[in-house]
Amino acid sequence: MSAIHPRITDVLTNTFKVPAAEILPGSTMDSLEMDSLAVAEFAVIIKETLGVEADSDKLYRDATLADITTFIDAAVSGDPAMSNAR
Repeated sequence: MSAIHPRITDVLTNTFKVPAAEILPGSTMDSLEMDSLAVAEFAVIIKETLGVEADSDKLYRDATLADITTFIDAAVSGDPAMSNAR
């Protein structure tokens, strides 16, 4: 995966105490047992650390970590076509 994936893994393991072994490209926030408050906090952390804003319900609840990584990569690189895909 991209350079963003380790940052996502870091946030999930250190802030939300998700076991690193469970953080797979196909994992969703639901499968990681992240409730809506945790997902909203995750979105805020991503915005603060990477400058990427997204609707936490629409993007993070249903998307896989691979989808989230792709979205963030596109937003960070300035590719509006990819960052608006969801």
